Amino acid sequence: MPKIKTHSATKKRFALTASGKVKCAHMNKRHILTKKSAKRKRQLRNTAYAHKTCMAAVKTLLPYA
Repeated sequence: MPKIKTHSATKKRFALTASGKVKCAHMNKRHILTKKSAKRKRQLRNTAYAHKTCMAAVKTLLPYA
């Protein structure tokens, strides 16, 4: 049985923490930023964690997890 390859798009978008959580960037920070408040844009800058329902799918695409 060969090794499972890492999904290239997934490794660019997600990172794994030592505790097993999946780090990712917030959505809604790409365009149409003029109508969003400064507070909202500032909070979107911070790191987000993937929802627990999505973590299993991300971890299967990242076999080194």
